[in-house]
Amino acid sequence: MSVTETAPETATVRRQGRRPAARRAVVLAVAAAVAAVDLSLKSWAQTGLPAGGFEAGPVDLRLAYNPGVAFSLAAGAPAAAVIAGTALVTVGVAALVWVGAPTATRLRLAAFAALLGGAVANLTDRAGDGVVTDYLHSGWWPTFNLADTAIVTGAILLVLSSMGASRTAGKHEAGR
Repeated sequence: MSVTETAPETATVRRQGRRPAARRAVVLAVAAAVAAVDLSLKSWAQTGLPAGGFEAGPVDLRLAYNPGVAFSLAAGAPAAAVIAGTALVTVGVAALVWVGAPTATRLRLAAFAALLGGAVANLTDRAGDGVVTDYLHSGWWPTFNLADTAIVTGAILLVLSSMGASRTAGKHEAGR
C-alpha cells in the first residue's frame, strides 16, 4: 500500500478487480433462487393448503391475498397503479444492484440478492391478477410470504453493511 493509498480504498480496488459481471451474476442467481422458491411456495399454497390452513407452530400456514403493498397499504388503489409502483421499486432495486455489486462487500451482496429476489417474486405474483399471495400467518402480524421475509432480511443486511462501512471509514479518518 502506498503512502497516498488508504485501506478502504485498497479493499474497494480489490473488490472491483473481481470481475463486476461475475459479482452481478452471483447476485442475480441468488435472487432468482429466492424468487423461484417463493413463487413455488405460493403456487403450492394456492393449490395445496386446506381451506382453513393449518397450524405449523409459531407460524401457521394460511392462504390470503393482498391487493395492496406492505401491511395492505393502498389496498383500495387500482391494481394497475399498485403493479406500476411495485415495478418501479423493483427496477430501482435492480439499478442499485447493478451499480453497487462491483464494489459491494459480501454482506451487501447478500442484502442485494434478498431484496431483489423478494421484489421480483412479489412483482411476478402480483402481475397476474393484481394481488400477492400470502401464506405465513403468526396471529399477531399480518399474513406474509417468503418474498416479504427476504425483503425485510435484505433491508436489515443493507443497514448492517452500511453501519460496518461507516465504522471502517470513521476508524480510518480517526487514524489520519
